[in-house]
Amino acid sequence: MYLEQKYLLLASPQLGLFKKKSNTLYNFRCPYCGDSQKHKMKARGYFFAKDNSLIYKCHNCGVGANLPNFLKKLDPKLYNEFMTEKFREQPERFAEIKLKEETKKLLKETTSKLRSVKKISQLPIEHSARKFCDMRMITNNKHYLIYYTDQFYKFINTLVENKFPSIEKDHPRLLIPFFDEKNILFAIQGRSLGNESPKYITIKINEDKDKLYGLERVDWNKTVYVVEGPLDSLFLDNAIATAQSDLRVANKEVAVLVPDNEPRNKEVVKQIEKYINEKYNVVIWPSDIKQKDINEMIMSGKTERDIKDIIARNTFNGLLAKTKLSQWKKV
Repeated sequence: MYLEQKYLLLASPQLGLFKKKSNTLYNFRCPYCGDSQKHKMKARGYFFAKDNSLIYKCHNCGVGANLPNFLKKLDPKLYNEFMTEKFREQPERFAEIKLKEETKKLLKETTSKLRSVKKISQLPIEHSARKFCDMRMITNNKHYLIYYTDQFYKFINTLVENKFPSIEKDHPRLLIPFFDEKNILFAIQGRSLGNESPKYITIKINEDKDKLYGLERVDWNKTVYVVEGPLDSLFLDNAIATAQSDLRVANKEVAVLVPDNEPRNKEVVKQIEKYINEKYNVVIWPSDIKQKDINEMIMSGKTERDIKDIIARNTFNGLLAKTKLSQWKKV
């Protein structure tokens, strides 16, 4: 508690009518509410000892705080000095606390950025965006993962300043947010609802992050299915999406790469050859599957269980994967 007493005394010149009544009791005018504006001699803020720490309580506004939080509001510079001295012998602990504070700040920013748009689950049943999701067979329990805006360019400009200098041709889109493992927004994809081109526009807010969708929900201790489209990933358990044709991820041991079913697409075939050569587990779709991707398979009548079983039976690696690829490709 000595360190807390030291820093409270260092802060005392900023506290009106500050008095040290004893080593464990301090009184001054509350910096939160300002105490009485009529009676300038009233001082109803107190620090007192509890469990070998100093605790603040105002008997006017009722605010309570420990000393670190009190210092953070009163004098951030003094707060940083206090925390540095407190954890001088434990630098890793200090770094951990700073990281938590930065994470909380980023989480707050993420919440505020998405506050201006609605989730599909918040839209009326008859809304065009909700009808689109229903048409794509996206179940109601996944609607909270997708948002909607009727002014895509304008919304993106709130995330990345002047990303779209002209909003003359602004239009509605689905919004598919990309969160990292700590639920911090780092990218967002807009999916057109009409004939707008391109169909998908992906905007990165943090350029240092790999563009992977579903990180906040995936469990890397289990098999992870890697697909191209974020909407496709919603039909598989424990899946992520790369939002691009290259499906390779760092966690090769647990990954099953699930490319689109395009045997006539030279780029897709070339990518699958890379996966096999780099020893990934990869899905080679059977010849009786005609749909291009998982969402189309669902729309054709297959269930999520059907898709899971097809993937389980058609996941290959090594020489067998090369044989299956040669039988599947049409280029």
